[in-house]
Amino acid sequence: MEGTGYFDVRSINEEWIRIEVTRGDLVVLPAGAYHRFTMDTNNYVKVTRLFVGEPVWTPHNRPQGDEQMCRNVYLDSLQRGCPEQLK
Repeated sequence: MEGTGYFDVRSINEEWIRIEVTRGDLVVLPAGAYHRFTMDTNNYVKVTRLFVGEPVWTPHNRPQGDEQMCRNVYLDSLQRGCPEQLK
């Protein structure tokens, strides 16, 4: 909605992919994908986060996150065919 920052998404090769986000951007992630948000030097961002299902958000850090069902479903989907942008 306002401001700027960086959204980091973990690739299939266990590397962080940094995406610069600005006003009007939309980032959609599958459940189970490791991700994080980092502020830039402006140190301000106002966002709307949308979720599917309940609970709407529960953080799972590593290594406990590796044991979550959503993580296993996500990894299984990558085994069946990884989109190029996630490599």
